[in-house]
Formats: sequence, C-alpha cells, structure tokens
Amino acid sequence: MNYTYIVRCGDGTLYTGWTNCLTKRMKEHNGGKNGAKYTRAKQPVELVYYEGYGEKRDAMKREAEIKGLTRKEKLSLLEFY
Repeated sequence: MNYTYIVRCGDGTLYTGWTNCLTKRMKEHNGGKNGAKYTRAKQPVELVYYEGYGEKRDAMKREAEIKGLTRKEKLSLLEFY
C-alpha cells in the first residue's frame, strides 16, 4: 500500500508527502535523520491526514495535487477526514 499524507509541523505549517509505510515515515520525520528537509527544523510532526493507494504513481500524483492546493483548501480537506 502507498499513502499520500499530510502532517502538521510543530510550527503549525502543513507538509504533504507520500510513502509506502506511514509508521516508518512518521518516525523518520520526527527523528530528523531521514525526514524531509522541511520538517527537520519543525518538529514534532503529527499525522493529520492520509489516503491509501495501490500504486505508487497514484499516491505521487495525489501528493502533487494536494501540494497545489492553498492552505485554506488543505485545511478544508482535513475537516472531512
């Protein structure tokens, strides 16, 4: 399974990514070593949204779509989660 996800960073910003293992990826984001450069200085991060996909390309496509949304649109997406 592949996932597109949104985390809320310690400073309140949102980060969108994709992974094939949510548990491992959240540990990486909060551990600082293999997390995204953006989240390293904004820990802790909290998983606030995710969607599952059978194919990697679908998760990556959805990641790109979400990254194109405004913050307001992302927050609206979270309301329905």
